[in-house]
Amino acid sequence: MTLAAPSVTALYRYPVKGLSAESLTEALLTSGQHFPGDRLFAIENGPSGFDAANPEHQPKHKFLVLARQAALAKLKTRYDDVTRELSIVADDIETVRADLATEAGRAAVEDFFRMFLARELAGAPKVLEGPPGFRFMDSRSGFVSIINLASVRALEQETGVSIDPVRFRANIYVDGVPAFSEFDWVGKRVSIGETVLRGLKRTERCAATTVNPATAIRDLMIPAVLMRTYGHADCGIYCAVAQGGRVAVGDPLRVTEKEAAGVAF
Repeated sequence: MTLAAPSVTALYRYPVKGLSAESLTEALLTSGQHFPGDRLFAIENGPSGFDAANPEHQPKHKFLVLARQAALAKLKTRYDDVTRELSIVADDIETVRADLATEAGRAAVEDFFRMFLARELAGAPKVLEGPPGFRFMDSRSGFVSIINLASVRALEQETGVSIDPVRFRANIYVDGVPAFSEFDWVGKRVSIGETVLRGLKRTERCAATTVNPATAIRDLMIPAVLMRTYGHADCGIYCAVAQGGRVAVGDPLRVTEKEAAGVAF
């Protein structure tokens, strides 16, 4: 089979860790920064020890996440960067619209999750906002995440079932390159549109990928399939932004060796 020219097929952000994806047509990346609007907030599952004045990476289990709370996939959420409002839709009904910049708004979101996940909470839920430069990522070194759709199709062949790529909760989805070839991008330049990324590390998949985003059911053990088939649980990579710029759906993708004039790695 002849591969199409390598390109970006989809862009997503996840403003609140563990909640639903927001599809984008383009994004403006900044050198040394995270994917815009991604993992700005998290919902604490009981006291986490997170201190906004001295932010440090915390394990994902301290927050509400799909890896632990599959029911989160039943919710459709949207965050407005301008109004700072978070909308939560459950069973096609908007149950919450709250301003996360206000104490009352955050309390409304916390009250919703106190009821929605009553049996799964380790303590009182609390909306946390990362200070400038901090994001609630699964990996300490995660800035931008990429999924190769060919790798997803390889998993479909192994399992015999269709797999929604959104299970992998990446920022940039690409196609037109061989399955799992993204692993070879670690340490290399990944040029997309006006941006230049640097491959940092392979992404180890967790139990979040076992949840079907359409049904909220754990119906496919992705990490186990990866381990059984390939001897590892990795799919996709994390990257850093070496050179900022616009990236858009349809942009061509090019992978080259480490350095070029004007771009520091």
